[in-house]
Amino acid sequence: MNFIYDLHRTMMSQKLILVYQGDFTQESTKSILSMAERNLDSSGEESSIKRKVFNVMVEALQNIVKHSDELVDGQVRSHAAIFLIGKEANRYSIMSGNPVQKTNVPKLKKNLEQINGLDKDGLKELYKEIIKNTTISDKGGAGLGFVDMARKSGGKLEFEFPEMNADYCFFCLKVNVPRDNE
Repeated sequence: MNFIYDLHRTMMSQKLILVYQGDFTQESTKSILSMAERNLDSSGEESSIKRKVFNVMVEALQNIVKHSDELVDGQVRSHAAIFLIGKEANRYSIMSGNPVQKTNVPKLKKNLEQINGLDKDGLKELYKEIIKNTTISDKGGAGLGFVDMARKSGGKLEFEFPEMNADYCFFCLKVNVPRDNE
């Protein structure tokens, strides 16, 4: 039973205010968003900050639902992943993790590195370009969500791809939203 206390201590030390681990569906996503919204409302956060945090959360959750590759530890599951929100004195951190096939990692990494290499104006131009030149596929909007997260946060997207097994990596994404209006 010690793991419960260990988990609690980890959550406290990492300043986590919401953690969900499991299957991500449209229904569970709605529940997560409403819990987070209540948490933000009760904290008395400025509405412009709340809006940015909420927008980044929506994009991160949609990313899990749309892009999570479904094989985990040899079992087929529907979007088994993790979503976390951290709140520190100067920022909120929206974090997610989901399995992706190793074959998808290079393209994903390239997109994220391209986004991180752009300034505010570059992101705006890329956003317009994607909207103008893309027919949105079944899997989503060609990286539009990542661009939007970078624009809303005003910072770089942090990411890693730790190996799960021979075929899969775990895509870890962290987006920080400042708590001051700059």
